[in-house]
Amino acid sequence: MFRVKADSLDAYLDFDPSRRPDLDKLHKLIRQAAPGLKRHFHAGTPAGEPGMRFKMIGYGKFHYGAGPGKAVSWPVIGVALQKNYISIYISVTKGRTPIVLTYAGKLGALRSGRNNFSFEKFEDLDTRVLSRLFKEVGDIFASDPGNPVRYKQGS
Repeated sequence: MFRVKADSLDAYLDFDPSRRPDLDKLHKLIRQAAPGLKRHFHAGTPAGEPGMRFKMIGYGKFHYGAGPGKAVSWPVIGVALQKNYISIYISVTKGRTPIVLTYAGKLGALRSGRNNFSFEKFEDLDTRVLSRLFKEVGDIFASDPGNPVRYKQGS
């Protein structure tokens, strides 16, 4: 499994210098489209705790329950380096459907899932469509901060 060895946002951004320009372009687009979603380093959850272990760049943050007395912190938008591509995870729904599904086939992504998509180079993406997606995510989260909580908890 590919692991990014970083303990801060700067270390994460510098982990793979060849992909830093793609991360910077993506950041600029997210910041313009969804300025209310603040960037941060998501360190993953410690072993033995509920949640995902991998590290990523987060935009916006929410907490959801993962059992009695357990809360997991998670980004509204997560950006993760993978071995050969960059993945974007989005924890927002539109009409009870993961919002990424409503944009499937329109982003220029290498591949797409229920709540995520991946790309090799930023230039492969349709930035106009991607900007609309990020704006919509930011607007939904601003008007309904419980939206990603309901998505992650499956209700």
